[in-house]
Amino acid sequence: MCWPSRTPRWKPVKSAVKFEEILRQRLQDSEQAAEYLTACFEEGPEVFLLGLRDVVEAQGGVRRAARSSKLNRESLYRLLSRDGNPRLSSLNAVLSSLGLKVRFTHV
Repeated sequence: MCWPSRTPRWKPVKSAVKFEEILRQRLQDSEQAAEYLTACFEEGPEVFLLGLRDVVEAQGGVRRAARSSKLNRESLYRLLSRDGNPRLSSLNAVLSSLGLKVRFTHV
């Protein structure tokens, strides 16, 4: 079988943008971050902590969050891990450093 010698008429497809990159861009906005964390919280504590880690990374990283929340960086990494078990005061410090707060509503 002989292949045509002409070049194909189609253009190469641009590489896809990674989901994490789009998420990180959106989570830089405080409103988007608040909605994302609310949705994560509704899924459960483990998902919430992973979502909080996404927001921390998007808004400057763990080092910046640790510095502004006055928490030890290693403690913050543990807090944001899948098995994290943060105290309410630590959680509040991290959220405050991100310009966020917990709000309760009647369902």
